[in-house]
Parts: sequence; C-alpha cells; structure tokens
Amino acid sequence: MTYKKIAGFLEAPIRVKRAKLRNLYCNLVGRIYYRRIFKRFGYGSLLFSPLSITNPEHISISKNVHIGHRARIEARIDWHGGQQFSPELEIHDDADIGQNVTISCVNKVVIGRNTVISFDVFITDNDHAYEQIGVPVMKQPLIVKKTIIGENCFIASGVKILAGTVLGKQCIVGSNSVVRGEFPDYCVIVGSPARVVKRYSAQSGCWERVPPIPR
Repeated sequence: MTYKKIAGFLEAPIRVKRAKLRNLYCNLVGRIYYRRIFKRFGYGSLLFSPLSITNPEHISISKNVHIGHRARIEARIDWHGGQQFSPELEIHDDADIGQNVTISCVNKVVIGRNTVISFDVFITDNDHAYEQIGVPVMKQPLIVKKTIIGENCFIASGVKILAGTVLGKQCIVGSNSVVRGEFPDYCVIVGSPARVVKRYSAQSGCWERVPPIPR
C-alpha cells in the first residue's frame, strides 16, 4: 500500500504534488504545534497560513476541519476601558472554511459540524457601542451576544454574520448578505438585512418560497 501511494505521488501532475505536500506540511504543523496551543485541535484538521490567531487557548477546532489561507481568528479576552471576557470559539467536526475569513469572538461563537463557509466571510458575536458623544467608537464598550451557526449550513461568499445571530440546521445564506437575528432550520436567507425567502416543507417535500413581509 505504501509503495502504491509513493508511485501514485511520483506519477501525479506537479499541481497535485504541490497540494499533497502542502497538506502534509499543514498536517504536521497541526500535530506538532497547533495541538499544543489551541484548547483543542482535532485529528485531520488543517489550518493554512492564517493571518492571525488570537488567544488560541480559547479556541476549539474539532476533527477534519479545513480553514483556508489568510484566516483571522480572534478570541479576545480584554477590550479598551477594562472590559474582560472569557471567549469560547468552537468549530465542530468536518467544517470547511474558505480563504480570507474573519471570526471575532469575545463571548461565544459556534460553527456546527459539516458547515461550509465560503471566502471573504465575517462572523462576530460583538458590536461596537457608539452612543457616547465625543468618545471614539474604538474606546467605547463592546456589546456582546452569542452567535451560533447550526450544522450542515452553507454560507456563501461575502456574508456578514453579526452578533446575536442564530442559524438553525442546514440554513443557506446567499452571497453578500448581512445577517442578524434568529432563523429556523432548513431555510434560504438572502439580502441586507437578510430575510428568509425559502423554507423546506416536510409536508410537500419541497423548498417553498416565503412571501415578503408587507411594509
């Protein structure tokens, strides 16, 4: 079996060899380094050249999670003005996260198993207060709410998932949507602000359109 794998590698195109070597390197980094610094870093998980990882001891990455290049994953434990936090950032089994994704956590962010997150997505559980006149926004307190993404979801490119959002199972979020609020299982969400446009009906066995709410 080992001989066949080596022969297959030698016969593969250069691009395939590069991809396999890259994955092997990232796998070794995960086993040797990331498992020591993260709260959890599961078997088979790959983290490709992140831009930044903040306080990894508050971040749990389960098995077979793939996180693309230039990810920014932040678990903040303090903020301007003396705010202190105990963040819990959880990425569950078999999640697939694309390039240039930012995840900002000061309270709790959960990404469910088998969820796919495309490139250029932003996920957060905190907002900047702005009400104090004459005080720069970055020096005002953070407003904190839990953000939960259910299992089997698909988050398309450019989506912004804001603090306090809860997505049920197998929610589909369209490109460039701005999402805030609670959404049920098995629905399609689009827009800015995002709303449900389709839901799966167990009675008909179909994804049915949801009419817009009259203004």
